Amino acid sequence: MRSARSLISKLKKDYPDFKFCKSNISHWSYTEKTIFYEDNIKHSDWILLHEISHAILNHKNYTRDIELLSKERDAWNFANTNLALKYGIQIDKDFIEDHIDTYRDWLHYKSSCPNCGLNGFEKNKGQYICPACGREWKVNEARNCNIKRTQLNKHH
Repeated sequence: MRSARSLISKLKKDYPDFKFCKSNISHWSYTEKTIFYEDNIKHSDWILLHEISHAILNHKNYTRDIELLSKERDAWNFANTNLALKYGIQIDKDFIEDHIDTYRDWLHYKSSCPNCGLNGFEKNKGQYICPACGREWKVNEARNCNIKRTQLNKHH
């Protein structure tokens, strides 16, 4: 297991506009221009390359939940096809797919109608509607905690 620490000095030199900060959850903060990273977890170097990819790709907020999935895919692709080669790291493709799957599962759960179980679509940020039964619901922002769905109208 390679530690993220062994990459930090190289990344700081190569990307001086970004800050790096240890955290208990790895993520990119556009507003703070900071890559937060976990240092002592398995494959922390892969995750660090993924998070700095968000920074390099100038990922900001997202309007629709599906956009987040797209940004995650783009960041993993950039990390794997550009940064991993540059820093002599090989990222396991199954690891990437497993991480992208967590966002697919997250999106599937958020978009599942609490009334009939079919997938709805996001009509406004965090607000979904079911094309089958007409139920509308709101979801919280949850990415690192439990998703909460609140029904907005009665069953038709």
